[in-house]
Amino acid sequence: MFLEVDSVLKKGQIILNEISQYRGASKEIREAISNPGEDYQEKARDAVFPLVQQLRRYYDFSSDIETVVPKILSQLCSGSMSPTQHLEKQQALVKQFAEILEFVLKFDEHKMTTPSIQNDFSYYRRIVSRHSLSGPINDEQDLFKVTENDEQIGSALASHMSLFYAQPTPMLKVLSEATMKFVADNKDIPVENTTETLSTMASVCQSMLKDPDLIARFMREETYLFVLRVMVGLVILYDHVHPVGAFQKSSNVDVKGCVRVLKEQPSSRSESLLNALRYTTRHLNDESTPKHIKTLLAS
Repeated sequence: MFLEVDSVLKKGQIILNEISQYRGASKEIREAISNPGEDYQEKARDAVFPLVQQLRRYYDFSSDIETVVPKILSQLCSGSMSPTQHLEKQQALVKQFAEILEFVLKFDEHKMTTPSIQNDFSYYRRIVSRHSLSGPINDEQDLFKVTENDEQIGSALASHMSLFYAQPTPMLKVLSEATMKFVADNKDIPVENTTETLSTMASVCQSMLKDPDLIARFMREETYLFVLRVMVGLVILYDHVHPVGAFQKSSNVDVKGCVRVLKEQPSSRSESLLNALRYTTRHLNDESTPKHIKTLLAS
């Protein structure tokens, strides 16, 4: 199990390195739209197609997240041990789960601040549509051979990719749905096992962020940001899985405390995480959510 998750995390790190440097093909696309000459069209295609390869890899990787997360949760939430005992005795797996949460939030932060991702893929789809209407493709043409093994991206896959990238936070959506599916598919594991595991981990993160002595021992700012991201990811998952969500008084998650910790940070650290709580949770806008919580997050 550890090796399987480790392999996924290594691939995830490569993807984060790539997407953090994603420059897009905005210039080439603008020139191709303004100038119908074949030279400009070819330059745009040459710029866009390698980027579509990357976007296909990122989309495919979301399936790895979808596959591995239920396996991790099964290990952490089943059996006779309490959630606290699981977390104490399976620390390596807990850390890997936390690293997946961090990957998801980091990826979505990059995606939200890189509009050229959607623009590039939309332009690719327009090229495909235009050439499909103009007639069949000759065998010698490699116009649509944009994957590493020279496969075409068919219309069905392109549609799925478009829906994926249309999401503000695509990886978080995949993670949340995979977690909910785990709960729905495993009726033999009480939902409380999952929610208590998530809330216990969130509580540990919050305690770490409130401990000045522990914070002083963080060698890098990135460690602090790691704990912030993981805490927020856990709150979001809890809100998706728990029947009434994370914002009720009966919740085992101290949402108010988590939000206050975030608001104590510089906006460069916290704004994207606060937005994740505002816009990707399920129950924030429920009528039963206390007004002071809504006000706290709205400000």
